Formats: sequence, C-alpha cells, structure tokens
Amino acid sequence: MEAVTHTGFIIAAYAAAGAVIGGLTAWVMLDYRAQLRHLAELEKRGVTRRSASRAEAAAEQAKENA
Repeated sequence: MEAVTHTGFIIAAYAAAGAVIGGLTAWVMLDYRAQLRHLAELEKRGVTRRSASRAEAAAEQAKENA
C-alpha cells in the first residue's frame, strides 16, 4: 500500500475540515457579538432578564430615574 497515492486526498480532507471548523468558529463568534448587542439594546430599553431578582431590577430602575 502506497501512502503517496492518497496524499492529495488526505490534504484536501484536512483542508476542508479546517475550513468548516474555522467557518463555524467565526459564525459563533459573530453571533455572540450580535447577541450581546441585542441584550444591551434590550437592557437600555428597560427590559430585564428573568434571572435577575426583582430587587436588583428595582435598584437599577431607581438609579436610572435619579
């Protein structure tokens, strides 16, 4: 069995896999930044997260009104 005959296929397979992983990584990073911008916009409009306690939300609202 000669490995030399399959070298082109192996290199192409690794290159394709690297391109797919790189593309998915870039997509996740861009989506993360978009979600952060969206959350910041919602918080600026006064929408709070459900995980935040009501006391924290009231304190933040009082700070904004002051």
